[in-house]
Amino acid sequence: MRKPFFVFLVLSIPMSIQAQTAPPEAQISNGVIAAKLYLPDPAKGYYRGTRFDWSGVIHSLQYQGHDYYGPWFTKTSPTVHDFIYDGPDIVAGPCSAIPGPVEEFSTDGKALGYDEAKAGGTFIKIGIGVLRKPDDGAYDNYHLYEIADPGKWTVRKKADSVEFTQELSDPSSGYAYLYTKTVRLVKGQPEMVIAHSLKNTGRKTIRSSVYDHNFLVLEPRPIGPNFVITLPFPIRTEHPLDAELAEIRGNQLLYKKALEGRDTVATSILGYSDQPSDYHITIENKAAGAGMTIVCDRPLAREELWSIRSILAMEPFVDMAIEPGKTFTWTYRYTYFLVK
Repeated sequence: MRKPFFVFLVLSIPMSIQAQTAPPEAQISNGVIAAKLYLPDPAKGYYRGTRFDWSGVIHSLQYQGHDYYGPWFTKTSPTVHDFIYDGPDIVAGPCSAIPGPVEEFSTDGKALGYDEAKAGGTFIKIGIGVLRKPDDGAYDNYHLYEIADPGKWTVRKKADSVEFTQELSDPSSGYAYLYTKTVRLVKGQPEMVIAHSLKNTGRKTIRSSVYDHNFLVLEPRPIGPNFVITLPFPIRTEHPLDAELAEIRGNQLLYKKALEGRDTVATSILGYSDQPSDYHITIENKAAGAGMTIVCDRPLAREELWSIRSILAMEPFVDMAIEPGKTFTWTYRYTYFLVK
C-alpha cells in the first residue's frame, strides 16, 4: 500500500470518531424549513470519500416536525467497499457513507480522464478534486482514491443559503473548471433550491453526467407500503420488479410490503420524454403525513430507483457537454408538503 493512499485512508475515519472531531457545518433557515449542511474540508470534513460531490451535503432538513434526511446506515468502516449488512446493522464504506441529496459526476461510468491516465497519473472527479490512478485496473467509484489536489474551496454562508465554489486545474490531464453550487431556502416557502454552474476553464471538453442520489430518510420510517412514488409519465422498467415487494400502477410505483433484511427494490425507470417537465418526482408517505417533490430545469438523461429497508433513493441523471470557455447550469427545486 502506497503511503499517500494510507494517509488519506486514516483520515477517512468512522462516523463515531468524526462526530468527536466536530466536522464543519452550516445551519440555514427561512422560518419555514431549517437545514443543516456539512462543509467541504480535506482535513476535517464529514465526507472525504472520492465518489460524491463534497458540496451541499445536507444531513437534516426539518419541516413541520418531519426530518427528511439523515444517515441511511448505522455504522461506517474503512474496510467496506460499498455497504454490507452485519446483523441488524447497515455498514457503509468511506465512499458511500453520506446522507442527503448528494451528487455524483461520471463519464460513461468513469471519471474524467481516467482511461487516458497512466498508472500513477491523475484524473478528475468533479466536486472532489484531482485523483491519483493507482494502477491500470478498471475505474471503481467505490474505491477510495488518493486525492492529489482537492482544489480551492470557498464557502459563503448566509442566514438562508450557502454558496460553495471549487476551482480546480489539472494540467497533466487538460481538465480544469470553476464549479459553483448554491443551496438556498426560498423565502416564506417550504422550498429548497440547489443551483449549479460549471464553467470549463481547461483545454478539453467536459463530457459528463450528474445524478442526485436523493437519499430520502424520513424520520426515519421503514420503506414500505406507506411510500408512493409518482412520476408525470406512465412508468416502464428495464426489468420486472419483484412482485412480492413492489408494483407499478400507471405513473405510480407502490411498495407492497415493508422492506426488511436484504430486501431491495431497484430498477431503471423508462417512459420519460426529452422534455424537462418529465423531471418531476413526487414521493409521499401517508403514515408520516409528509411528502416532497423534486423538479429540474434540464431533461432526464436517465432515471434509477434504489431502495432498501432504510432508504428510498430516486436517482435522476442530467447530461452535459461543455466546450472550453463555456458554462453549463442546472437547478433543482425541492418542495416539502404535508399529506392529509
